[in-house]
Amino acid sequence: MERLNKALARSGVASRRRADELIKSGRVSVNGAVIRELGTTVSASDEIRVDGERVGPPPSLRYIALHKPRNVITSRGDPAGRTTVVELVPEEWHLFPVGRLDYPSEGLILMTNDGQLAHELTHPRFEHEKEYRVKISGTPTETTLKLWREGMHLEDGRTLPANVRIESSTGSGTWLRFVLREGRNRQIRRMVEAMNHQVHRILRTRVGTVTLGDLAPGEWRELTSDEVAALRDPDHAVTEEPSGAKTGAEPRYKPGWARPKPRPTRPGQRSRQRRGSRTTRGRGGRRRKG
Repeated sequence: MERLNKALARSGVASRRRADELIKSGRVSVNGAVIRELGTTVSASDEIRVDGERVGPPPSLRYIALHKPRNVITSRGDPAGRTTVVELVPEEWHLFPVGRLDYPSEGLILMTNDGQLAHELTHPRFEHEKEYRVKISGTPTETTLKLWREGMHLEDGRTLPANVRIESSTGSGTWLRFVLREGRNRQIRRMVEAMNHQVHRILRTRVGTVTLGDLAPGEWRELTSDEVAALRDPDHAVTEEPSGAKTGAEPRYKPGWARPKPRPTRPGQRSRQRRGSRTTRGRGGRRRKG
């Protein structure tokens, strides 16, 4: 016997947290009876359905690193018809995003059909690190930096201490490096705006031990077995080289973000995506190092 939300996650329907939402909304039935109780347990012989569709056996597990472009929804669907991250990866794998990136934000997002790992990566108690490059207006003072670093009060409570440093500043704008151990809704934007700065750009470059590397907007690659093991156990050393980037089925591109262009490769060319890499692509195609 196992909890219903865990069975749904194991079958690739959704993360355990999302499975709880499906159960509470009455969209899940077991042996023909609608279930709303989160503590319900099921056995291998029970017939589970979501929205009337029978939940099949656990699929082959897939793990993808995707460069989410700006103005793409981090969801499996959008009532307004906007492009979602699910449209950028193979449909037949039935992947869902791990956590969220705001609509105007961009950068690394992990996608999988492994509900258990998604639960571990998004649950607050695991405190997996997420790293961002953030461009803001003006230059933050030492007092502001100290508040961000020590934790500050927002409307939903005090934030955990963040690792924040200035990368570069021109007076009119500043590039910051943020490392968070929690994933509140619009957290960086709210932290920055609370100190009277505006956010011009947010680019996520790392989740746990997985880095964005050279993925262009809209491109994705499958994680190596080492990278998956390191997500489960941060002490696991990553030694296997990631494979090259790919683009999935033709997505519905929207105004405001460019169609990814294939980059030529040379025989014997090695991937730049190594653990600990801090190289990202800035505006105008130039490379910045943090």
